[in-house]
Amino acid sequence: MLNRSAIRLSLSLLLPSLVLLTGWSAASGAEAYDVVVYGGTSGGVAAAVQVRRMGKTVLIIEPGKHLGGLTSGGLGATDIGNKAAIGGISREFYQAIRKHYSAPGKTPAAEDAMWTFEPHVAEAIYRRWVEENGIEVLEQERLDLKNGVKKEGKKITSIRLESGKEITGRQFIDATYEGDLMALAGVSYHVGREANSVYNETLNGVQTKNARSHQMMRGVDPYVKKGDKSSGLLPGVHAGPPGEEGSGDKRVQAYNFRLCFTDVKENQLPVEKPAKYDEARYELLLRNFEAGETRNPWNPIGMPNRKTDTNNNFGFSTDNIGMNYDYPEGDYATRDAIFAEHLAYVQGLVWTLRNNQRVPEKVRAHFNAWGPCKDEFVETKGWSHQMYVREARRMISSYVMNQNDCQGRRICQDPVGLGAYNMDSHNVQRYVNKDGFAVNEGDIQVGVSPYAVSYLSIVPKAEECTNLFVPVCLSASHIAYGSIRMEPVFMVLGQSSATAACLAIDAKCNVQDVDFAKLKERLLADKQVLEWTGPTRKSADSIDPAKLDGIVIENEQAEKRGEWGESVSVGPFVGSGYLHDGNEAKGKLSLTYRAKLKPEQQGKTYVVRAYFTPNQNRATNVPVAIEHQDGKAEVKWNQRKAVEKPFSELGKFTFAEEAVVVISTEGTDGYVVADAVQLVPAE
Repeated sequence: MLNRSAIRLSLSLLLPSLVLLTGWSAASGAEAYDVVVYGGTSGGVAAAVQVRRMGKTVLIIEPGKHLGGLTSGGLGATDIGNKAAIGGISREFYQAIRKHYSAPGKTPAAEDAMWTFEPHVAEAIYRRWVEENGIEVLEQERLDLKNGVKKEGKKITSIRLESGKEITGRQFIDATYEGDLMALAGVSYHVGREANSVYNETLNGVQTKNARSHQMMRGVDPYVKKGDKSSGLLPGVHAGPPGEEGSGDKRVQAYNFRLCFTDVKENQLPVEKPAKYDEARYELLLRNFEAGETRNPWNPIGMPNRKTDTNNNFGFSTDNIGMNYDYPEGDYATRDAIFAEHLAYVQGLVWTLRNNQRVPEKVRAHFNAWGPCKDEFVETKGWSHQMYVREARRMISSYVMNQNDCQGRRICQDPVGLGAYNMDSHNVQRYVNKDGFAVNEGDIQVGVSPYAVSYLSIVPKAEECTNLFVPVCLSASHIAYGSIRMEPVFMVLGQSSATAACLAIDAKCNVQDVDFAKLKERLLADKQVLEWTGPTRKSADSIDPAKLDGIVIENEQAEKRGEWGESVSVGPFVGSGYLHDGNEAKGKLSLTYRAKLKPEQQGKTYVVRAYFTPNQNRATNVPVAIEHQDGKAEVKWNQRKAVEKPFSELGKFTFAEEAVVVISTEGTDGYVVADAVQLVPAE
């Protein structure tokens, strides 16, 4: 890391020339930089690296003690969708990951990058980049939330930190997950979900009709004393209705901690019972098991050296639903309290799953095999220092990215990067439904093709601020942000922000007036990907699921174990595309398709169809388990055999209240693909 006194000396020699040439000068007593990056997240580090590559001075101000945000905070299983959409410094990071794990056999030979990694490796790469590029970093410094921004007209002149330090800059980048600098600068923003009517969307607002994935088992009583409404609701269940379908609210999708655990006993830390453990906090979990849940309620994805990146899964898991609504606009004390509550929640959850006798024995045994890593998050005893703030403030600029951009109905003309992940929202609330049971609401998973992210979505409206970039809390609706909010994209947008900031300095113009042709030329020269030329989901081969007979369960509704790839390469397929296992991780991936049957559908016999796209590289022996009224049937599915229609009939079965079809990759001899499952009433 560059010595601070050396930077100050360089600036003292440089400032007279800057004043002479541009009229720019630092406020009295303030430290001055060309670009000030607030937030040492992955996007913030990428921005700072780009500023240095363009020959300008930069400072990263990081409120915590770590660089990389969630990328070094436990999210080692990179979420992006189509990885070909990622270029520039972002791809350089994943190439550096591959180089680190470069031993033969650890990475696919044809892949130039690696997308799974240990947290400490990620931070080490960011630290090396900072050192190599001479980037100054101020750690454990936060904005003064009362007097943190000084402006002259529409331009930020300096920012003030809690310590009293004043930092002057010509351009500013808010790379935090919370957007405090943006808000203090007087920039418009939104918290929560917009109504569908605001941006002509269908997947925003309250989504009770889509509340199928990551759902509680049917029949979970939400009251302290079962069946007694007067006893009050259990913790985590809110009183009142969920809201009108499609309407907006101030609720925020759930946060959690990604868990880097290991099953190597020599590298495990103990899981201790939290000091203020309250079993009532997990009563819903226990009742969910008693209602029939048998699965392990988390989603561990394998990382190098027998570690995991573990995320939320199923109805009651690591997502702390409904406990984060005050976080986005909260002061530091409020946020610290929410952080502490979320950490205690997940620690208590793991302890409960390991020790409570009401947890099925098989589940307890599974969780007792895993524990936090001794060599990760050492300062915090194996638990991540970074809470997964999936969404907080979102800027409202002159271009708001929304569902229509994600699905290709609107295409911006000023791209600075691509989004590629599903439109993804975790659950937002847990409430009591009309039947008196606890249910979750808010989970959405809808696939997309890579799409352009507008330059105008990372800069404020000109009438609000003219020297600020917001690559993380960018301008997007709730559901569009759910697709864009991926760490590789934050790095892409951080680099693009920095490039535009440097061009604005050179042109002496407002950020809204940067010559886009010049910006595009530089971004392409720096290997950013600005246009998608690969296969898309807008295909004539797409089958409209609404036009299929019977009951259709699409991939977006399936419960996924492991990291499945997405494709539209071979048609026809149902809806937006199909899933595949990449012919890797055999036995570690599965898809569970569930259909809750209405009373009039129960007790009837159905033909079970599994949709797929046959090809000679497919497996001939895909295991499929079908749970029906009389037990479970095991079927071997040949996906290599050509069929007249885009599905195979797996048999006729009678179902009671629920139909369950599980597709696995265990022992398969080729690519496993999965598209949709259909139940057609037998004649």
